[in-house]
Amino acid sequence: MKSPLHVVGAIIHKEQGEILCARRSSKMTLPGFWEFPGGKVERGETPQEALVREIQEELGCYIRVGSFVDDTLYSYETLTIRLETYFAEIEAGTAVATEHSELRWVLWNELQSLEWAPADIPAVEKVVHQHGTNGSTVN
Repeated sequence: MKSPLHVVGAIIHKEQGEILCARRSSKMTLPGFWEFPGGKVERGETPQEALVREIQEELGCYIRVGSFVDDTLYSYETLTIRLETYFAEIEAGTAVATEHSELRWVLWNELQSLEWAPADIPAVEKVVHQHGTNGSTVN
């Protein structure tokens, strides 16, 4: 069996509880689905280093990676991915959609109103549950 493709996703948030969600474009697999932005972990990179690089390439801004959220293994028809998600904050710049069709800031308690890519759903559920349980802003 082929090993899963290792990818990372950034749950970029603001203090007000808004989280940056990215809609996959028609040029991407799973077009129209929402995801946490990120990408592939390259050989020799830590997940956090990959996340900083991918967000800079994909959104044109710099992030500070925070705490770990989830590690999900998901099998699509053609491949299996391992998705690690981390909270993050924008340190410099403004996020701009260069690969995605849309970026949207969504309140944590409205995340489940979007149609998420299946691999991202466990992280979405964790964020909603964590935030709703302790009532504080995400880390």
